[in-house]
Amino acid sequence: MLADDLICNSGLQLSDGVHDNLKESVIKILDTLYHDRHYARFFVLETIARVPYFAFMSVLHLYETFGWWRRADYLKVHFAESWNEMHHLLIMEELGGNAWWVDRFLAQHIAVFYYFMTVFMYIFSPRMAWESHAYETYDKFIRSQGDELRKLPAPEIAVKYYTGGDLYLFDEFQTSRAPKSRRPKIENLYDVFLNVRDDEAEHCKTMKACQTDGNLRSPHSSPEDAFDDESG
Repeated sequence: MLADDLICNSGLQLSDGVHDNLKESVIKILDTLYHDRHYARFFVLETIARVPYFAFMSVLHLYETFGWWRRADYLKVHFAESWNEMHHLLIMEELGGNAWWVDRFLAQHIAVFYYFMTVFMYIFSPRMAWESHAYETYDKFIRSQGDELRKLPAPEIAVKYYTGGDLYLFDEFQTSRAPKSRRPKIENLYDVFLNVRDDEAEHCKTMKACQTDGNLRSPHSSPEDAFDDESG
């Protein structure tokens, strides 16, 4: 048992090291190529940011197929997170962030490579979490461009996502707060980026909960109806 734990821990440390190195490399590339093209940078960032959720759900389905590990709440929450990141991406596209072919090419190819790498990591541990660089990126942008952003209109997709329709999935990924406790106001582009930044903060909290077995729960689940089956 001790030998198995040592092997597992060594594998996780190796995966963490590879992941951290790749993340730092991507950040350096984005900082170099997109220091003065903010929307294109955010388009690339959001294209890549969706990948860990896709990889996580792929591995969860694999584990369930073999009857090794089962977590209904993990699937629900991570789908909601991917839905949130998809709308971040749609916002950046509406702002013109995907206008250049080279930006689309770079984002898509990094995303494909990152997908297979994160699938490999999650096979070792389906509760492995990752840290997000996105919160700091958006926070810095808001502080430096806030006055200009307040003068610009909000994209239509942002208004629809944050203020209209069924907000069940919007509540679902925010596991640290009660459903319906956060209802954004969207009056201009500043409000949009403020809420995108706050979404990233909620993702960080959810990913932190993933690191401890049993800590991640859907905001809409109750102890009586939660589906929690380790053995299948």
